[in-house]
Amino acid sequence: MKIIDAHVHLSHIHSFRHTAINLSHVDYSYHGLKKEMRENNISLAIGMGLRELEGGGGFPCSAASTPMGLDMLPISSDSVLYCAGINPYRLSRQDLYHLERELLQPKLVGIKIYLGYYPFYAFDPIYEPVYALAKDYKLPVVFHAGDTYSERGLLKYSHPLTIDEVAVKHRDVSFVIAHFGDPWMLDAAEVVYKNRNVFADLSGLIIGDEKEVNRITRTPHYFNHMKHALAYCDHYDKFMFGTDWPLVKIKPYIEFIQSHIPSSSWEDVFYHTAKEVFPLIKAT
Repeated sequence: MKIIDAHVHLSHIHSFRHTAINLSHVDYSYHGLKKEMRENNISLAIGMGLRELEGGGGFPCSAASTPMGLDMLPISSDSVLYCAGINPYRLSRQDLYHLERELLQPKLVGIKIYLGYYPFYAFDPIYEPVYALAKDYKLPVVFHAGDTYSERGLLKYSHPLTIDEVAVKHRDVSFVIAHFGDPWMLDAAEVVYKNRNVFADLSGLIIGDEKEVNRITRTPHYFNHMKHALAYCDHYDKFMFGTDWPLVKIKPYIEFIQSHIPSSSWEDVFYHTAKEVFPLIKAT
């Protein structure tokens, strides 16, 4: 079975390096990612662009320029594509010009908005120029949703219900609720079920190495809300596999997701849905 990992990271972020060393025990480098991809039959990975400036207090960084990319990705890479990250504090006319130029890059397949990390709702007018560009260039918009990997995040901005208003207003744009809005998965499931242009990825639900994935998987009731939400939505073809690497090792995470998805839907979740949501990867 071919696999597309629809949510990875490859940027110089301090918290990612700390997690890779102390929790997930992965080689957080381009070569480390490629090694895990080869070992697990992953044909393509999609990185979420972000950046933090030195001395800026870590991510989220209000001074980082738009667009944010993958500053650890070598130019020669042909199996890692990316979504341009948006800093809502940097959306001036000049920033939008640079963003539009970035959208023409051959490795770019989408746009990433970090709800909760930046204190703006998905429906805030500040993002309207971004949605207009997404429509013009036929690119999906991926929203971080749910829990934030930073105490400085504000959870009220990352609730998946806030995406419903955007999906209704912009019917010609595809939207992705990253992390299935965890822990608000049932709310996310309703937004995915209701809106034909909304999908979800299943990344970042566990942080750690194989031992930690096994521990969490065996913890009673830990993922009852996920089972409920997946059953409620009842459209496995609207979900995509993703890991949030380097926060978790790829192999045990594949097995974890497989344990929650009927085998008859594995081809959709692990491959076909990503090709539908990110149409530019069809040419790869």
